[in-house]
Amino acid sequence: MGLNEKELKELKEAKRLLENPGLAVKLTNALGAPIEQGFNMLPKKMGGAVKIATKTALEKAVGAAVMTMNQDSQPKASIFFHKAAAAASGAAGGAFGLAALSIELPISTVIMFRSIMDIARENGENIRSPSTLAAGLEVFALGGPNKDDDAGETGYYAVRTALSRTVGEAVEYLARKGAVDGTAPALVRLISTIASRFGIVVSEKAAASAIPIIGAAGGSLVNTLFMDHFQCMAKGHFTVRRLERTHGKEEIKRLYDQL
Repeated sequence: MGLNEKELKELKEAKRLLENPGLAVKLTNALGAPIEQGFNMLPKKMGGAVKIATKTALEKAVGAAVMTMNQDSQPKASIFFHKAAAAASGAAGGAFGLAALSIELPISTVIMFRSIMDIARENGENIRSPSTLAAGLEVFALGGPNKDDDAGETGYYAVRTALSRTVGEAVEYLARKGAVDGTAPALVRLISTIASRFGIVVSEKAAASAIPIIGAAGGSLVNTLFMDHFQCMAKGHFTVRRLERTHGKEEIKRLYDQL
């Protein structure tokens, strides 16, 4: 049976969210200044700091977020609660500038991952399932296209295909062990792969925060946009997964590509 009118509308909205411009464009529009200005102000060694910070943040997020959530409670995702929490974290980090990235980013990432899993639960996922946990991590690799991307390599299904092997290994490990261990080789490989893509978006966030006018209030705005961006990615991703469970992955991919 094909998609009904409601499901087709949901798939269209999911594709709109997943294939829209990336965070850099949204930050530029909100701040009224190109974030390239911020990139020019970042320290030369910032790339290394971002790489370490993103990997650490994802490792902390894996265990901390899900363990505090109840699978059966609250059917609707708390979009605004998590956005407000991220804004508060951004305000605190913005007051101390780029020096606070290594402290603020893990906090923001745990809040984001909790929101991502909240959205997964709303879409009928079991947040204790290894497959859902891995799919939640995938969201951090779905940064949305930017002006330097090759669309053939960074489209939604292209990213999922590129991650499929490492995701599969992580899911198999989690299913076998029944526990989340961020130091396990299968999870380390998945987190490292995702961190390389997540780091691009974190660098854009850092560049926006480096613009002199930002400060605490601007840090709150940047983090709100940061959270909103990944909430949109999660909503699109888990809508697609929900439709795939009903109609099959190949059919949904075929329709997605046609839209």
